[in-house]
Amino acid sequence: MSNLDRIIRLKTVLDRAGLSRTTLYRKMADGTFPDKMRISIHGAGWYESAVNRWLANPAGYREDRTGSGGQ
Repeated sequence: MSNLDRIIRLKTVLDRAGLSRTTLYRKMADGTFPDKMRISIHGAGWYESAVNRWLANPAGYREDRTGSGGQ
């Protein structure tokens, strides 16, 4: 697993994105922020590479929800 494909947790995502938790989840629902992935029964995380793509172009980011499995 490369460093860009590591899983980062919510606190790290919020710190890097500069968003509140509410805004982050609203953007996920709108498809304008990467979806989280379940990593345990009570835990979730984000692919760092997906968060980096959002950081590179937050205004133009759109989540691919076609089911093509793109990560």
